[in-house]
This record gives sequence, C-alpha cells and structure tokens, in this order.
Amino acid sequence: MKAYVFPGQGAQFPGMGKHLYDSMPQAKELFEKANDILGFRITDLMFEGSDDDLKQTKVTQPAIFLHSVILAKTLENFAPEMVAGHSLGEFSALVASGALSFEDGLRLVAKRAMAMQKACELNPSTMAAVLALPDEKVEEICKSIQDEIVVAANYNCPGQIVISGSEKGIDAACEKMLAAGAKRALKLKVGGAFHSPFMEPARAELAEAIKTTDFKSPVCPIYQNVDAKPQTSPDNIKANLVVQLTAPVRWTQIVENMLADGATEFTELGPGSVLQGLIKKVNRDAVTNGAQ
Repeated sequence: MKAYVFPGQGAQFPGMGKHLYDSMPQAKELFEKANDILGFRITDLMFEGSDDDLKQTKVTQPAIFLHSVILAKTLENFAPEMVAGHSLGEFSALVASGALSFEDGLRLVAKRAMAMQKACELNPSTMAAVLALPDEKVEEICKSIQDEIVVAANYNCPGQIVISGSEKGIDAACEKMLAAGAKRALKLKVGGAFHSPFMEPARAELAEAIKTTDFKSPVCPIYQNVDAKPQTSPDNIKANLVVQLTAPVRWTQIVENMLADGATEFTELGPGSVLQGLIKKVNRDAVTNGAQ
C-alpha cells in the first residue's frame, strides 16, 4: 500500500516551492490564492527570503504546508492509501487526503502559527533532543523533575525523543538524561515548548477554529499524531486535532502501525527528507522516497 507522509516545522529552506510556481499553472494559481488568503505575499518570502525570514512563525508553518500540499495536488497519479504528517504536517495530510479544503487548511495553519507564537511569548519555555535512551527511561526522568513541567513531546524513532518544558526543567532533565546514559541531550533552538502543557492557550484558541471548520471523510485513513491510529471519521479527526498541540507526536508508533497495516512504500511530500530518515530508523527495510 502506498503511504504519503508530510513534514513539520524545521524543514523549510530558501527558494522552497519556486520550481512548482514557475513550471505548473495549477501550482501558481494555488500559491497566488494563498497570498490572498494570508494577506501578504508569502511566495516572496519562500522564493527570495533568507533563512531568518523563513524562521518567522507566521511564515514557517504556512510555507511548509503550502509546499507539501501543492506538491500533492500537482503530483501525477496521486492516489494515497494512507497518510500521516508530523505535527504541522498533519494539516497537510488532511488536505491531501480530502478531509479539509485547501483554503480551510491554510486558514487553520495560519491561526495555529499565530496562536503558538502567542503561547510562547506568554511563558518562556524550550525543547531538547535526547538520543540513545529507551522511551520509558526518558518518561521516568521527565516525571522526576520536581516543581517544573517537563514532558516527552516527539517520539521520532527508537532512541530519539524530543522533550518539552520550562527552561529550568529542561536543563535539569538534560543533566539527568546524560547521567542515565543518553548519548546526547541537546537543547533546541525553538520558540517554546511545543506539544506540552505550555501550548494550552494555543490549543484553546485553535479549538474554536477547528470546531467551526467543515471536515469531510478523507479518501484514505489518516494516522494521527495523538493516538497513532488510522482515522476516517471527521468527528474523531477533529477531536484529535484539537488536543494535538498539547499532546506528544507519536511518530514511531505511526510508522509501526502503517507498516503493520500494509504500507509497502512511504513517499515524503514537502521540503527536506527528515521523515524518510526517521522511517528508516523505525524499520531499516522500509521503502522510502520523496518529492520536493
């Protein structure tokens, strides 16, 4: 079975999507529609902007979403049998599978980006990558940090977990992770503690927008971040999407479940190839490829 996967924040690069705009009338039309919806020319920033331009939250998330979704819409013989997306990529997967319209997906992503930015400004917080410790040990250490919030945020692949929390909590957790035998425990250059309780204000704000947006049954199952299970019910999809910002991304489990359900090939649509690498670390025999 053919599975399509969609990357999240961090995959952006200067010039992203320009070849699509220049070579495909359908892509150009969608990009221009996006400029109108967003109220600024995101295409100028994507095609000609610097790394710093693309790191602005209001630009990063819509840019990655647009690159991924427009790739899917212009891909020959695009017929997904299962889809998934990493964090932000879940919105790309929902549009690509027909659960959300292009316009509604973009509006939700823009709202999500601004809500997350506001939540980051309310409470300074951060994230760190932990390498070469079992999931259970990482979870145990997170729970052991007293008087601070620290949680597992991204289960990316076996031996690679990202944790989220307060600045003090993450510093303390990193020390304990290294003492417990972690190969590395590195703080990340991010705006805040994504997929943690620190995102509660953003979750509440986005929940209202999700509730009033029209969702349809997708053409194939979408394996969602929150429970890693295949979903086709619009009500279930919406409920999972609402809690996604404060819940961990279960990417390892998503890949395992897709393989168990018959995935024979994973195609990553969007900037970069991070997900292909993570899939190979979950199962070295998995067949992966990508389109940018």
